[in-house]
Amino acid sequence: MKKIILFFPLLAVMLVTSGCLNEMVGQKITVQKRIGEENIFEDFKEVHQKKQVEKAKDIVENAKWENKKVEMARYADYQFQFPFKNSSENKIASYLLWVTPNGENLEIVTDSDRYVKLTKQDSANLYEILTGEELIK
Repeated sequence: MKKIILFFPLLAVMLVTSGCLNEMVGQKITVQKRIGEENIFEDFKEVHQKKQVEKAKDIVENAKWENKKVEMARYADYQFQFPFKNSSENKIASYLLWVTPNGENLEIVTDSDRYVKLTKQDSANLYEILTGEELIK
């Protein structure tokens, strides 16, 4: 009888814990950094902290995107991905990121030809989340 009484609270804790873990699946940002002068990227960092992931998503989603094809003068400095779920499918949102020559802003291009130049504040915040460093050196 004592084993049964102990079993149910343990089962409840396990179910709650597994539910919380399922919510966290996909709550990360994968960042890759360009190496050398070629268009080759290597794994750089993964951001798992929920507040940082949410803040980065907010910055990207609330940016003033333009629907136009942009030819950049050089290869991207970084690329990053947000895995996300919606009710019908799992997707990965992928972005190419450039630091402007003056080092104050970030420019982002998507694979669907959307472009944005972030404000200085959003650039600084996103860069710190993605790299762990300050934007302006």
